[in-house]
Amino acid sequence: MVFTIRRPGPRDASAVADLHVAAWREAYTHLLPDGFFTDEYIERRRRMWRDLLENPRADTTVRIAESDGSIIGLAWAGPGLRLGAEAPPRDRQLYALYVAAAHHGTGAGQALLEEAVGDGPAMLWVAAQNPRAIAFYRRNGFEFDGVEQTDPIAPSITDARMLR
Repeated sequence: MVFTIRRPGPRDASAVADLHVAAWREAYTHLLPDGFFTDEYIERRRRMWRDLLENPRADTTVRIAESDGSIIGLAWAGPGLRLGAEAPPRDRQLYALYVAAAHHGTGAGQALLEEAVGDGPAMLWVAAQNPRAIAFYRRNGFEFDGVEQTDPIAPSITDARMLR
């Protein structure tokens, strides 16, 4: 499998959002209520990615993986975010890393992770019900620190924090 990693631009926003939604469908449909993926939900993702890509911030990194002209994965990272009043335990946070299921095991996820956060200290939130993602992050040196929260977008998903 041949893929390339690049920085997306505003023209990529719709395709990045579609990949984001498709990856959520593949990973979490069994955990979400029927009707979760409404037209409104999809449009919110498109607006989010349009805003992120039209107004990039110097302290964030967004990368996509492409194969044969199609976006197969995305990574988004930036400054560590607070949880309530608690200071973030790491300065760098992986906000999102998704690869289309058909491209799992190709190295695209690894390449995206390396582009987004490198191999230094970082933090992330992973769905506690996603053993594949957890195994991937553990292979990359991340471990749970015992902090969990309900996913703000999907209350049926428990997010667990991992640190490296």
